[in-house]
Amino acid sequence: MAQGIPCELLMNATRINYLAEVAKDAALLQGVVMRSKEFPNSSEVVTYAPITLFPTPVPKALFFQAMAVQTHYNTLVDKISQDPDFLQEALASTIAVDDFTARLFKIHQKVLIEGRLQSIVLGLNRSDYMLDQKEDGHASLKQIEINTFAASFGGLSSRTPDVHRHILRVAGQLEESQRIIDNNPAVGLAKAVAKAWELYGSNRAVVMFLVEENQRNILDQRLIENELWKRNITVIRKRFEDVSESGKLDQDKKLFIDCQEVAVVYFRNGYMPQNYKSEQAWDARLMMECSLAVKCPDISTQLAGTKKVQQVLAKPGVLEHFFPDQPQVVAQVRATFAGLYTLDMGEEGDKTVAMALATPDRFVLKPQREGGGNNIYGQEICKVLGQVKNSAERMAYILMDKIQPVPTQNYLLRRDTPLKISNCLSELGFFGVYVKQGKDMVMNDCVGHLLRTKSSEHLDGGVAAGVAVLDNPLLF
Repeated sequence: MAQGIPCELLMNATRINYLAEVAKDAALLQGVVMRSKEFPNSSEVVTYAPITLFPTPVPKALFFQAMAVQTHYNTLVDKISQDPDFLQEALASTIAVDDFTARLFKIHQKVLIEGRLQSIVLGLNRSDYMLDQKEDGHASLKQIEINTFAASFGGLSSRTPDVHRHILRVAGQLEESQRIIDNNPAVGLAKAVAKAWELYGSNRAVVMFLVEENQRNILDQRLIENELWKRNITVIRKRFEDVSESGKLDQDKKLFIDCQEVAVVYFRNGYMPQNYKSEQAWDARLMMECSLAVKCPDISTQLAGTKKVQQVLAKPGVLEHFFPDQPQVVAQVRATFAGLYTLDMGEEGDKTVAMALATPDRFVLKPQREGGGNNIYGQEICKVLGQVKNSAERMAYILMDKIQPVPTQNYLLRRDTPLKISNCLSELGFFGVYVKQGKDMVMNDCVGHLLRTKSSEHLDGGVAAGVAVLDNPLLF
């Protein structure tokens, strides 16, 4: 492992078995835990969250490049969300063929017609990258996507550094243990939510986490929630069904749930079609969007995070539209873009189809979906595009260059999974927060990072999907 753990340690089976048990116990002691699969709604049975045995080497220069560009991404997301003409043009082809995006866009249009009641904007996002390695050995930072909705693991990633520091000390790697930097996204994320709550201006009002039915990863959220309680901010947890049954707007459009005024709605659910199990769920979303409560994200910010918007941003002149007279910012953001290609009907889209069918292993086919496990690779691209290449259905996708990272060797610790060395690929994310009141940007920060690692045999999927595990960067 270059710049990391010595090979003789990686190959010492007796030592590795011992360190794996130490790591699991350290994770439990540090609170890097999840509810069990069998009992996702009970904390009676918890287990250590999936984690690597050792931290993964990450070049210091690329790590700090991603950190530095995060505030520009925060600004970009905000500018997109406040530009209805851009969203209309960018998403026109997508909403014609993708029912879910179209449904979200209808809510966006209704909000625009009624007028945005709330001038406070709260954004919590995470920009995810991989390190692209060229044949000449040069590595560059390339963005996979930006998550503007329910960016997870800000809580648990605040606890993982101490786990890996402990493992390295036990393994006799004292110098390496000091190369793991502090990380506490939970505090930064909560600070932004607290600022939005404060600006709302009612001490009696609550922060509502809008959550799903099965909450296996609730402890990740609890770490953010607990930071709010420390600030004497009341937090409630409700599902779409609860909002539908007990939510209402008063004459001033203030949102009340069970007679409690809601200052901030923090959506941890609502980014996939299956999250809306009934028309009542859609009605509840519309009611929240039309309320005076601060939404995180609001509907336009959710649309700003779509794959289609990501692809449109890569077109010439688009970043300049959002950052006029700021060529350095444009260059910083554009440097992180992988190749992105339209599949709209027309000559340009036809070229994209031909290119993908000719060399599918060079690309990733992306639908307009979040949550992991949705992307399409290799010969499956030929199968999917072969079926839709001559129809408007192809506009539901975008094509992106496949990022080519160099695998590292590590052990992935996961409950009920045999311990074995794996060739691994890692994904580095940075948490950004911003709070805006009217035209004033009150807060704009990068508040931490997240490293997730998976076996190279898996093409797609995150921690919640049971594919990736939590990790820490070992900077070199």
